[in-house]
Amino acid sequence: MFMGEYNHTIDTKGRIIVPAKFRETLGEEFVVTLGLDGCLFVYPDEEWQNFVSELKNLPGSKEARQLQRYFMAGAASCEVDKQGRILIPSKLRQQAGLEKEVVFVGVLSKIEIWSKERWEANNTYDDMDEIAEHMSEFGLSF
Repeated sequence: MFMGEYNHTIDTKGRIIVPAKFRETLGEEFVVTLGLDGCLFVYPDEEWQNFVSELKNLPGSKEARQLQRYFMAGAASCEVDKQGRILIPSKLRQQAGLEKEVVFVGVLSKIEIWSKERWEANNTYDDMDEIAEHMSEFGLSF
């Protein structure tokens, strides 16, 4: 399970240091893909395989095909180098607005990579009480 928030910088070649706390759980090879809300998703190989299975089982609707294309076309296999860095492909960097400062966020079975600017703009937590009230409908209690 991934949790926590870590700030890092991305270099001019598109490399970024993966937080040490995440490296062991990620394993030697993992997948980075387009995420939602303007970030990237990082999945350990096993979780990626589970996610792909879920995508395969979607109905043949237009929305399902679009969702499959979105996640699969943006996917890239990554490995951590000896300095603990990964190279994020330029297309993914552009889509997520990654330029200098980035934020890694552990979210259960995956990691999100955000530009610091987008992270701060999209995650103010001002409405958490209201969101929590709605989640109680799904059996989540606090």
